[in-house]
Amino acid sequence: METLKIRSGELTGMRGQKNWIKRAAARAMLRAVDFTKEADFDKPLIAVASPYTNATPCNNHLEKLGHRLKTQLMEKGSMPLIFGTPIVSDGITMGTAGMKYSLVSRDLIADGIEMMIDAYYCDGAITLGGCDKSIPGAVMPLARTNVPSIFIYGGTILPGRYKNRDLTIVSTFEAIGAYSRGEMNQKDFHHIECHSCPGSGACGGMYTANTMSSAFEALGISLPRTASTQAVDHNNRLSPQKLEEVERASLAILELIRQRISPRNIMTRDAFLNAVSVVMALGGSTNAVLHLLAVAHEANIDFTLTDFQKISEKVPLLANMKPFGDYVMLDLDRIGGIPMVMKELMDAGFIHGDCVTVTGKTVRENLIDAGQIPTNQKVFFPISKPLSKAGHHLRILRGNLASEGCVMKLSGKEIKCITGPARVFEREEDALDAILDGKIQKGDIMVIRYEGPKGGPGMREMLSVTSALVGADLGKNVGLITDGRFSGGTHGIMVGHVAPEAQVGGTIALVEEGDLIEIRPFENTITLHVSEGALKQRREKLKMPEKKYKRGVLAKYYDCVGSASKGAITT
Repeated sequence: METLKIRSGELTGMRGQKNWIKRAAARAMLRAVDFTKEADFDKPLIAVASPYTNATPCNNHLEKLGHRLKTQLMEKGSMPLIFGTPIVSDGITMGTAGMKYSLVSRDLIADGIEMMIDAYYCDGAITLGGCDKSIPGAVMPLARTNVPSIFIYGGTILPGRYKNRDLTIVSTFEAIGAYSRGEMNQKDFHHIECHSCPGSGACGGMYTANTMSSAFEALGISLPRTASTQAVDHNNRLSPQKLEEVERASLAILELIRQRISPRNIMTRDAFLNAVSVVMALGGSTNAVLHLLAVAHEANIDFTLTDFQKISEKVPLLANMKPFGDYVMLDLDRIGGIPMVMKELMDAGFIHGDCVTVTGKTVRENLIDAGQIPTNQKVFFPISKPLSKAGHHLRILRGNLASEGCVMKLSGKEIKCITGPARVFEREEDALDAILDGKIQKGDIMVIRYEGPKGGPGMREMLSVTSALVGADLGKNVGLITDGRFSGGTHGIMVGHVAPEAQVGGTIALVEEGDLIEIRPFENTITLHVSEGALKQRREKLKMPEKKYKRGVLAKYYDCVGSASKGAITT
């Protein structure tokens, strides 16, 4: 009988082979945990990354889900080694220095999981994720280690309700701007705060967590029909869907090991094109650009910003999802989830159906039973009648302000040209104060710099700023440009990931108050209207800020991290 211990024999020893005696001490320690039967040492070792914390609803339930998975794996004939990772909540740390650790945590999570998989010679891995960065952080090491693997999404939060409308965490962020401008009373403000997050699960709109879960199902590293399901029921207990998903995964991982199907067999260039097509159709987060570039790097796939732009020009916007639309992830799940989305795209030639997935089958085989788009609903539209035509969601811009590129999120808006005076801020907090104090006017273009991967360090998201603009009724009339990032909950006239960033001497560091900036989305250009001679003079006088952190994880990150145009990778 063929063994499934394709690596772990190096750790536990292989019965009847020379290393069985040598590895006795390792087995002695394992006997003190879950290895209570002799036969347990003949079973494959499965790394289970369960990034639980009660510091955020996104991951609050993952301890229970991880232990349920552990039980299922043992029942199916494998030996799981379960462990956690650090988790930084974007929503909770937003607008503070704590947010500097968010993107940093993505790579720290990836490093930790890689360490556990390889240190213990695991034969396979199943990783869980909930909060934004724990999702790419859970997939990057699968590509690195290349052992048979599956990613399981912790699930979307149920929507909150107040005054007959669905709420998400972005409802509270936008309420801050409305209340500060005197456009909302204290009672409504407090009720929105209290009802936005009714239980465990990741933020409910097509924000970064749900974007990445969708992208990874499309990539093929998650089981079909798992990206859109809810985390818990109305009593905050693990949902039946999630319980069923971990059981499916406990069987699927053994089959992947048996067939020797590894992540790099799955994460091909065509698979990444599939993932980006789904992101464009769903109106996904700008963070998908950053994270998919990073995962592609780990998988040794040549994938660039140009690939995103090419797909943007082909795939129309089909989903009417928050933050720019009306519906949440649970609504998409009710009408068929990601398989329904992918089938519509595949039938139109936007999905490569021959890509292998964690089921051991191809995308096309997985979608045989996927349903058609239901009628009489406004959540997801057919390609024949899209919500917005191709090229109207994410766009990659370049110009003298961003020679390496930057990302603009249109979300269906028809914006041909934006021109306005620069309002320059050296950090996010100062920009937020300016909005709340009424110092930003219609037609301004806010520039927030020194918030890039090195400049932050950590490339903070600007949701507090963008939500304040929307809450102050300036979202359609004020532009925002930054070398930082935007939350998946952002909507408005926003350009992020400007590269090169200010901290490494990018042109964004040379912008002065009142400079004219022009953005032409459909020409893919962003221009600072200052002569080359004047910019040269400014550069000669430019004094670069010192490294903000001299020790600790942020100092290490500063030294390692690369450009946002390549995914802000550290390897």
